[in-house]
Amino acid sequence: MASDADVIVVGAGLAGLVATYELTRAGRSVLLVEQENADNLGGQAHWSLGGLFLVDSPEQRRLGVRDSYELALRDWNSSAAFDRPETDHWPRRWAQAYVAFAAGEKRSYLRDLGMRFMPFVGWAERGGGTASSHGNSVPRFHFGWGTGPEIVRVFAERVREAERAGLVRIRYRHRVDELLTSDGVAHGVSGSVLAPSAERRGVASAREVVGEFEHHAQAVVVTSGGIGGNQELVRRNWPSWLGRKPESMLTGVPAHVDGRMLDIGERAGASVVNRDRMWHYTEGITNWDPVWPGHGIRILPGPSSMWLDATGERLPAPYFPGFDNMGTLRHILGTGYDYTWFLLDQRILEKEFALSGSEQNPDLTDKSPRKLLSRVRKGAPGPVEAFKRHGVDFVVRDNLRDLVAGMNELTGESLLDFTAVRERVAARDAEMHRSYGKDMQVSAIRAARGFISDRAIRIATPHGLLDSGNGPLIAVRLRLLTRKTLGGLETNLDSQVMRPDGSAFDGLYAAGEVAGFGGGGVHGYNALEGTFLGGCVFSGRNAGRALARDLA
Repeated sequence: MASDADVIVVGAGLAGLVATYELTRAGRSVLLVEQENADNLGGQAHWSLGGLFLVDSPEQRRLGVRDSYELALRDWNSSAAFDRPETDHWPRRWAQAYVAFAAGEKRSYLRDLGMRFMPFVGWAERGGGTASSHGNSVPRFHFGWGTGPEIVRVFAERVREAERAGLVRIRYRHRVDELLTSDGVAHGVSGSVLAPSAERRGVASAREVVGEFEHHAQAVVVTSGGIGGNQELVRRNWPSWLGRKPESMLTGVPAHVDGRMLDIGERAGASVVNRDRMWHYTEGITNWDPVWPGHGIRILPGPSSMWLDATGERLPAPYFPGFDNMGTLRHILGTGYDYTWFLLDQRILEKEFALSGSEQNPDLTDKSPRKLLSRVRKGAPGPVEAFKRHGVDFVVRDNLRDLVAGMNELTGESLLDFTAVRERVAARDAEMHRSYGKDMQVSAIRAARGFISDRAIRIATPHGLLDSGNGPLIAVRLRLLTRKTLGGLETNLDSQVMRPDGSAFDGLYAAGEVAGFGGGGVHGYNALEGTFLGGCVFSGRNAGRALARDLA
């Protein structure tokens, strides 16, 4: 049985590109199979904001942020809340290794490839309210200059160089349907050749089968992504600990993020663990210019918007914008509704609203200093203002009574009582006008403004929503948004897939989201943000280096 390459990599997303890069720099040949067309090289990572979790970085130190491996690992473990002795064995070890990578080689590894970082650092997932609960104790979200397309570029260019040198062959529109094994060893893949597609990146492509294929190698690396584009699979695996399954969700990733390789791997004998761990956002809005079906965009909010549930009740502490994503999701599901509201004004919109995604941040994606200056000028960023004008989830009015009426009109449900909403807004406004008070969100806003990055570019000066001179009032209907798979193929620290009996699956490796970003669930129950792209890089790197070392 002749080999078509030393290694077959299934999936040309970020993890697949990293694994391929590491293999080819060691002189190994790679056959890269991808079910989409060439425009989709880089996969889901292309659409990302490009945030990366780094620990004790020069950017942090310049801003006066004191961080350490020990503090970051404590935050990680508090957030992950690992509690499954059998299936959390490898995730725990991956957590230790990944945090060490983020505190050590990660930044230089990416910089040596040409990646650069913005001088400011974001503070994502600010936490569950105590030092030992979920969340980042300090800002760690580093913005890559060029966002997701740039981190894809630094690996894709090297893969294309290896392709020109004859070390890489890429087979687009090749969908893997089976992992091939003999005597317990993975040695290839077979599947369907799909009809050529000219669809642009992210657009759902046809699944017409026009042929079959079978390829062999010394090993197979699965890097096919998660389940976020397959809402049926998301609901099938819905976590019981989150409560009821939502009836309505937006989709935060392209349709090709379908989770097929999880079942295919399991049928071949791989261990799939922690299926019920997943990461979905609470601040989704309908994309007025969609690329894929049900396309939603996440708002990356500052902490000042007032958050109401569907009935007008204010979300309790610590469920403030940007603090505890999964805790907030669990609370929202407990209300019996699948949507909530942000209340804000134009002044907050201009300073605090950002949108997730490379295409929603053209200044960072295009690496344009001139466009970047627009963020400090008066007015909302162009993509945010476009959503305010065209987005179906935005209500803009000059006074609160009309705003509440517009909110009820948007949903077709008269759930919001103007008098009750006005009382809640007025009570919080009063706290804004005092130097001291008991409102924990107001205290959090004031504390956050003590961080120079937040004060300069991220958080509006505290003020009341009913104060004059801050522009129109704005309500944004927020919907639940599918995103990341936190469980998957169980792997050891070499990214080698494990079997249910705890033994290693010879010849089979996995990296990226299909492996829960390492080990079958390195995040446990919660992510600290900036860790998804980095998880693809670290696990893909481990797979490539292990195979380059161990192959005959």
